[in-house]
Amino acid sequence: MKTQGEIEAAVCEGISRFEQEYMGRGPKDIHAHLLGDLLVVRLRGVLTAAEQQLVKTLPSDKGRGLLKQVRTQLMETARPALEILIEGITGSKVVSLHHDISTITGEEVVLFALDVPPVAREAKRG
Repeated sequence: MKTQGEIEAAVCEGISRFEQEYMGRGPKDIHAHLLGDLLVVRLRGVLTAAEQQLVKTLPSDKGRGLLKQVRTQLMETARPALEILIEGITGSKVVSLHHDISTITGEEVVLFALDVPPVAREAKRG
C-alpha cells in the first residue's frame, strides 16, 4: 500500500509521461493533490511553441478559443486512457474528469472525481 505522497508522485509521473507521449511534450512542472475523493493535477508550461504562436498571432479571443477547443477535444479523446492510468495508481474508479487550460500562463488543471478516496498508509516519520 502506498502513502498519499507516493500516490501523488505516481500520478505526476504517469500524467507527465502521458503528456509527453500524447501531446508531444511534457509539462515544465507538475503537482498532484489528493483531497479525499478529489485528485487535482496542476501542470505548468504545457503549451507547445506552435500553440504559443497561435495565441499570439490570431485575434486574442479567436486564438484562445481555438486552443481551448483543441485541448478539450484531445482530453476527451484521451479520457479512457487517463481513467485507466488514474484507476491503476489510486485503486479508485474515476467518476468524472474536468479540465481547463490558461492560454496566457500555459497552466493546465485536471480534476478527477473518484468514487471513493484512495486507501493510503501513513507515512513513516523520522
